[in-house]
Amino acid sequence: MQLKTHLAISVFVVLLFLPYISEDINKIIFAATALIATFMPDIDIRFSKAGKIPFTGILRFFTKHRGMIHSLTFGLFISVIIALFLPILAFGFFTGYSMHLVADCFTKNGIRPFWPLKFKAKGPITTGSMIERIILFVFIAVDIILFVIYLL
Repeated sequence: MQLKTHLAISVFVVLLFLPYISEDINKIIFAATALIATFMPDIDIRFSKAGKIPFTGILRFFTKHRGMIHSLTFGLFISVIIALFLPILAFGFFTGYSMHLVADCFTKNGIRPFWPLKFKAKGPITTGSMIERIILFVFIAVDIILFVIYLL
């Protein structure tokens, strides 16, 4: 899926969780971390937003797109490491990272969610297709509704 669709889906999930986070500063940290983490599974693509971060070329040398980095296994591993050093960021990171992966499970290319296992989760959606655009607009509409409800 395209980044804008990933972001719309992640905003939806962030808005669902916000009422259950106690302090305002924690809500901001959670939301920011989740939205940044949404970019991270595509760090192994040269032309992606995350792939333009310096030194990611080294990572691309050792991985292929939709391989190890596009797995819940890797996301959980990184989340545990983050939890050891910056626990306030761990849940937001896992939320954003995993929402990216869940969305990619519905694309024709799919992902291997439990890498290194061979099982592949894939669906009927072609990236950039009319179906993806419909999904994007539905999530944007729901995001707006949830945001208005959250503000009331």
